[in-house]
Amino acid sequence: MGQDHIRYDILAQDALRGVIRKVLSEVAATGRLPGDHHFFITFLTGAPGVRISQHLKAKYAEQMTIVIQHQFWDLKITETNFEIGLSFSDTPEKLVIPFNAIRGFYDPSVNFELEFDVPLSDEDEDSEGAEITAYPEVTAEKAASTTEGEPGEEKKAGSVVSLDAFRKKH
Repeated sequence: MGQDHIRYDILAQDALRGVIRKVLSEVAATGRLPGDHHFFITFLTGAPGVRISQHLKAKYAEQMTIVIQHQFWDLKITETNFEIGLSFSDTPEKLVIPFNAIRGFYDPSVNFELEFDVPLSDEDEDSEGAEITAYPEVTAEKAASTTEGEPGEEKKAGSVVSLDAFRKKH
C-alpha cells in the first residue's frame, strides 16, 4: 500500500468537525435549537485552547460531556472553536472549546453521532484519526455521567465507519 501524502484521515476529520461548526452556527444565529434537537458534546478538558473554570477542570480532569438543550447562552462560533454559557449545579460557567478538542458529538433526537479519535495529551500525536460511529450499547445516561446532563434517552443501533482502515499503518 502506498503512503498517504494527502492525509485523507485529517481532511475527513476536518470536514466532520465542519458539520458540528455548521450546526452550532445555525443554533447561534437563531438562539435556539430546532424541534427536539439537542446535543451531547464530549471534549478533552486538557486540550490546547480549552478554557473552563478551575472547578470544572478539577472535577473533569481528562474529558467532559456537556448537554446543549434548554438552557444555554452567549453561543459564539469561530472557525476554530465555540464559546457557550452553561449552568452546572446552578452555577453559571463560560466554556471555550476548540473543535479539535471534541471527541464526540451526539444528537439523540435523530440518532446522529460523530466520534473522533483525539489523542489524550500524553498519547502519541501519530495516533490521530477519525471515526464516525453509532454505538447501540452506549446510552445517553452513560454519556451524561461525566456532566450535569439530562439522562434518559437510549441510543439506537447504527453503523460504524472507521477511517483507520484507510490509514497507513506504521
